[in-house]
Amino acid sequence: MNSLTSRQTQILKALIDEYIDTAEPVGSDALEKKYNLGVSPATIRNEMVNLTKNGFLKQPHTSAGRVPTPGAMKFYVDQLMEEKQLSLADEVKAKEEVWDARGDLDKLLDEATHSLAQRTGGMAVAATEDGEVWQAGWANIFSYPEFNDHALCASLFGFVDEEDQLVDLFFNKFPTESIFDVLFAEEIGFRNLPVGIVAAHFKAKNRNGALGVIGPVRQSYQRVVPTIRYYRDMLEEIINL
Repeated sequence: MNSLTSRQTQILKALIDEYIDTAEPVGSDALEKKYNLGVSPATIRNEMVNLTKNGFLKQPHTSAGRVPTPGAMKFYVDQLMEEKQLSLADEVKAKEEVWDARGDLDKLLDEATHSLAQRTGGMAVAATEDGEVWQAGWANIFSYPEFNDHALCASLFGFVDEEDQLVDLFFNKFPTESIFDVLFAEEIGFRNLPVGIVAAHFKAKNRNGALGVIGPVRQSYQRVVPTIRYYRDMLEEIINL
Protein backbone atom coordinates (compact mmCIF):
# COMPACT_ATOMS: atom_id res chain seq x y z
CA MET A 1 0.00 0.00 0.00
CA ASN A 2 1.39 3.37 -1.04
CA SER A 3 1.72 6.33 1.31
CA LEU A 4 -1.12 8.83 1.34
CA THR A 5 -1.32 12.57 0.88
CA SER A 6 -2.85 14.59 3.72
CA ARG A 7 -6.03 15.06 1.66
CA GLN A 8 -6.33 11.34 0.96
CA THR A 9 -5.78 10.62 4.66
CA GLN A 10 -8.54 13.09 5.60
CA ILE A 11 -10.96 11.54 3.08
CA LEU A 12 -10.11 8.00 4.18
CA LYS A 13 -10.69 8.82 7.85
CA ALA A 14 -14.05 10.44 7.06
CA LEU A 15 -15.09 7.48 4.93
CA ILE A 16 -14.19 4.95 7.63
CA ASP A 17 -15.95 7.00 10.33
CA GLU A 18 -19.07 7.05 8.13
CA TYR A 19 -18.82 3.33 7.37
CA ILE A 20 -18.55 2.53 11.09
CA ASP A 21 -21.66 4.65 11.73
CA THR A 22 -23.83 3.34 8.89
CA ALA A 23 -22.60 -0.18 7.93
CA GLU A 24 -23.18 0.89 4.30
CA PRO A 25 -20.78 1.54 1.41
CA VAL A 26 -19.93 5.25 1.39
CA GLY A 27 -20.24 7.57 -1.62
CA SER A 28 -18.60 10.93 -2.31
CA ASP A 29 -21.88 12.86 -1.92
CA ALA A 30 -22.36 11.60 1.63
CA LEU A 31 -18.81 12.63 2.53
CA GLU A 32 -19.19 16.07 0.94
CA LYS A 33 -22.48 16.79 2.75
CA LYS A 34 -21.56 15.48 6.21
CA TYR A 35 -17.82 16.17 6.58
CA ASN A 36 -16.06 19.47 6.20
CA LEU A 37 -13.45 18.26 3.71
CA GLY A 38 -13.05 21.56 1.87
CA VAL A 39 -13.05 20.01 -1.61
CA SER A 40 -15.67 19.33 -4.28
CA PRO A 41 -17.54 16.02 -4.68
CA ALA A 42 -15.63 15.51 -7.95
CA THR A 43 -12.30 15.80 -6.13
CA ILE A 44 -13.53 13.41 -3.43
CA ARG A 45 -14.57 10.95 -6.16
CA ASN A 46 -11.16 11.17 -7.84
CA GLU A 47 -9.37 10.61 -4.55
CA MET A 48 -11.63 7.64 -3.76
CA VAL A 49 -10.59 6.13 -7.11
CA ASN A 50 -6.93 6.66 -6.17
CA LEU A 51 -7.52 5.13 -2.72
CA THR A 52 -9.13 2.12 -4.41
CA LYS A 53 -6.19 1.69 -6.80
CA ASN A 54 -3.78 1.88 -3.86
CA GLY A 55 -5.56 -0.87 -1.91
CA PHE A 56 -7.27 1.24 0.79
CA LEU A 57 -10.84 0.97 -0.53
CA LYS A 58 -12.88 -1.61 -2.39
CA GLN A 59 -16.19 -1.37 -4.22
CA PRO A 60 -18.88 -3.96 -3.50
CA HIS A 61 -20.43 -5.23 -6.71
CA THR A 62 -23.92 -4.06 -5.84
CA SER A 63 -23.03 -0.49 -4.81
CA ALA A 64 -21.52 2.69 -6.19
CA GLY A 65 -20.04 3.41 -2.76
CA ARG A 66 -16.77 2.18 -1.29
CA VAL A 67 -15.82 0.31 1.87
CA PRO A 68 -12.37 0.16 3.54
CA THR A 69 -10.09 -2.83 3.07
CA PRO A 70 -8.56 -4.62 6.09
CA GLY A 71 -5.31 -2.75 5.39
CA ALA A 72 -7.16 0.57 5.56
CA MET A 73 -8.84 -0.43 8.81
CA LYS A 74 -5.45 -1.30 10.34
CA PHE A 75 -4.08 2.06 9.20
CA TYR A 76 -7.13 3.73 10.77
CA VAL A 77 -6.70 1.90 14.08
CA ASP A 78 -2.94 2.51 14.22
CA GLN A 79 -2.81 6.14 13.09
CA LEU A 80 -6.12 7.90 12.44
CA MET A 81 -8.77 7.13 15.03
CA GLU A 82 -9.24 9.05 18.26
CA GLU A 83 -9.56 6.58 21.14
CA LYS A 84 -12.47 7.00 23.56
CA GLN A 85 -11.01 6.01 26.91
CA LEU A 86 -13.09 4.39 29.62
CA SER A 87 -14.26 6.84 32.24
CA LEU A 88 -12.92 6.40 35.75
CA ALA A 89 -16.40 5.27 36.82
CA ASP A 90 -16.42 2.58 34.08
CA GLU A 91 -12.95 1.41 35.10
CA VAL A 92 -14.06 1.06 38.73
CA LYS A 93 -17.26 -0.74 37.70
CA ALA A 94 -15.35 -3.16 35.45
CA LYS A 95 -13.03 -4.09 38.30
CA GLU A 96 -15.97 -4.51 40.69
CA GLU A 97 -17.66 -6.88 38.22
CA VAL A 98 -14.76 -9.34 38.32
CA TRP A 99 -13.14 -8.68 41.71
CA ASP A 100 -15.03 -11.37 43.67
CA ALA A 101 -13.66 -14.01 41.26
CA ARG A 102 -10.00 -13.25 42.06
CA GLY A 103 -8.07 -16.37 43.02
CA ASP A 104 -10.14 -18.56 40.66
CA LEU A 105 -8.87 -18.18 37.08
CA ASP A 106 -11.79 -20.06 35.51
CA LYS A 107 -14.39 -17.91 37.24
CA LEU A 108 -12.38 -14.73 36.70
CA LEU A 109 -12.15 -15.19 32.94
CA ASP A 110 -15.81 -16.19 32.76
CA GLU A 111 -16.81 -13.00 34.57
CA ALA A 112 -14.37 -10.92 32.48
CA THR A 113 -15.75 -12.12 29.14
CA HIS A 114 -19.34 -11.38 30.22
CA SER A 115 -18.33 -7.93 31.43
CA LEU A 116 -16.32 -7.21 28.28
CA ALA A 117 -19.10 -8.36 25.95
CA GLN A 118 -21.60 -6.13 27.72
CA ARG A 119 -19.28 -3.12 27.62
CA THR A 120 -18.22 -3.44 23.96
CA GLY A 121 -21.33 -4.88 22.32
CA GLY A 122 -19.25 -7.62 20.70
CA MET A 123 -18.54 -11.29 21.28
CA ALA A 124 -15.87 -11.58 23.97
CA VAL A 125 -13.44 -14.50 24.11
CA ALA A 126 -10.69 -15.41 26.56
CA ALA A 127 -8.28 -18.31 26.18
CA THR A 128 -5.15 -19.85 27.64
CA GLU A 129 -2.41 -21.41 25.56
CA ASP A 130 -3.19 -24.87 26.91
CA GLY A 131 -6.60 -24.84 25.26
CA GLU A 132 -9.14 -23.47 27.71
CA VAL A 133 -11.67 -21.05 26.21
CA TRP A 134 -14.33 -18.76 27.68
CA GLN A 135 -16.95 -16.97 25.56
CA ALA A 136 -19.78 -14.49 26.07
CA GLY A 137 -21.94 -12.14 24.01
CA TRP A 138 -23.06 -14.34 21.12
CA ALA A 139 -26.43 -12.55 21.06
CA ASN A 140 -24.69 -9.19 20.53
CA ILE A 141 -23.80 -10.23 16.98
CA PHE A 142 -27.47 -10.06 15.98
CA SER A 143 -27.57 -6.32 16.70
CA TYR A 144 -25.35 -5.64 13.67
CA PRO A 145 -27.07 -5.45 10.26
CA GLU A 146 -24.15 -7.29 8.62
CA PHE A 147 -25.26 -10.44 10.41
CA ASN A 148 -28.89 -10.45 9.27
CA ASP A 149 -27.72 -13.16 6.87
CA HIS A 150 -28.31 -16.53 8.55
CA ALA A 151 -25.59 -18.25 6.54
CA LEU A 152 -23.10 -15.61 7.68
CA CYS A 153 -24.10 -16.12 11.32
CA ALA A 154 -23.74 -19.88 10.89
CA SER A 155 -20.20 -19.41 9.51
CA LEU A 156 -19.22 -17.10 12.37
CA PHE A 157 -20.70 -19.29 15.10
CA GLY A 158 -19.13 -22.37 13.51
CA PHE A 159 -15.78 -20.59 13.61
CA VAL A 160 -15.98 -19.56 17.28
CA ASP A 161 -17.46 -22.92 18.31
CA GLU A 162 -14.17 -24.64 17.42
CA GLU A 163 -12.04 -24.12 20.52
CA ASP A 164 -8.88 -25.40 18.82
CA GLN A 165 -9.41 -22.84 16.07
CA LEU A 166 -9.75 -20.02 18.62
CA VAL A 167 -6.61 -21.07 20.47
CA ASP A 168 -4.77 -21.16 17.12
CA LEU A 169 -6.14 -17.71 16.30
CA PHE A 170 -5.07 -16.09 19.58
CA PHE A 171 -1.68 -17.74 19.98
CA ASN A 172 -0.50 -18.37 16.40
CA LYS A 173 -2.26 -15.82 14.19
CA PHE A 174 -1.72 -13.23 16.93
CA PRO A 175 1.93 -13.71 17.95
CA THR A 176 2.26 -13.96 21.73
CA GLU A 177 5.12 -11.46 21.79
CA SER A 178 2.63 -8.85 20.59
CA ILE A 179 0.69 -7.52 23.59
CA PHE A 180 -2.05 -6.02 21.47
CA ASP A 181 -3.23 -6.34 17.85
CA VAL A 182 -6.16 -6.09 15.45
CA LEU A 183 -6.80 -8.83 12.88
CA PHE A 184 -9.42 -9.33 10.20
CA ALA A 185 -10.83 -12.73 9.25
CA GLU A 186 -10.16 -11.96 5.58
CA GLU A 187 -6.42 -11.80 6.36
CA ILE A 188 -6.33 -15.36 7.71
CA GLY A 189 -8.22 -17.00 4.86
CA PHE A 190 -11.84 -16.54 5.98
CA ARG A 191 -12.81 -14.33 3.02
CA ASN A 192 -16.57 -14.70 3.54
CA LEU A 193 -16.44 -13.77 7.22
CA PRO A 194 -16.60 -9.96 7.60
CA VAL A 195 -15.29 -9.73 11.16
CA GLY A 196 -12.59 -7.82 12.96
CA ILE A 197 -10.87 -9.22 16.03
CA VAL A 198 -9.22 -7.05 18.67
CA ALA A 199 -6.99 -9.08 20.97
CA ALA A 200 -4.46 -8.68 23.76
CA HIS A 201 -2.15 -11.15 25.47
CA PHE A 202 -1.61 -11.33 29.21
CA LYS A 203 0.35 -13.46 31.65
CA ALA A 204 -1.70 -15.83 33.79
CA LYS A 205 0.99 -16.81 36.30
CA ASN A 206 2.88 -19.58 34.44
CA ARG A 207 0.61 -19.56 31.38
CA ASN A 208 -0.01 -17.27 28.44
CA GLY A 209 -3.54 -15.89 28.18
CA ALA A 210 -5.42 -13.93 25.56
CA LEU A 211 -8.52 -11.77 25.60
CA GLY A 212 -10.40 -10.60 22.53
CA VAL A 213 -13.53 -9.06 21.08
CA ILE A 214 -14.98 -10.35 17.82
CA GLY A 215 -17.33 -8.04 15.94
CA PRO A 216 -18.03 -6.72 12.46
CA VAL A 217 -15.17 -5.25 10.43
CA ARG A 218 -16.60 -1.82 11.22
CA GLN A 219 -16.91 -2.25 14.98
CA SER A 220 -16.23 0.83 17.08
CA TYR A 221 -12.48 0.47 17.50
CA GLN A 222 -12.35 3.90 19.17
CA ARG A 223 -14.09 2.30 22.17
CA VAL A 224 -13.12 -1.36 21.81
CA VAL A 225 -9.35 -0.84 21.60
CA PRO A 226 -8.90 1.14 24.84
CA THR A 227 -11.44 -1.11 26.58
CA ILE A 228 -9.49 -4.26 25.67
CA ARG A 229 -6.28 -2.60 26.85
CA TYR A 230 -7.85 -1.78 30.21
CA TYR A 231 -9.27 -5.29 30.70
CA ARG A 232 -5.92 -6.83 29.77
CA ASP A 233 -4.04 -4.74 32.34
CA MET A 234 -6.75 -5.34 34.94
CA LEU A 235 -6.70 -9.13 34.46
CA GLU A 236 -2.92 -9.34 34.64
CA GLU A 237 -2.95 -7.28 37.84
CA ILE A 238 -5.68 -9.39 39.50
CA ILE A 239 -4.29 -12.77 38.37
CA ASN A 240 -0.83 -11.99 39.63
CA LEU A 241 -1.82 -10.53 43.00
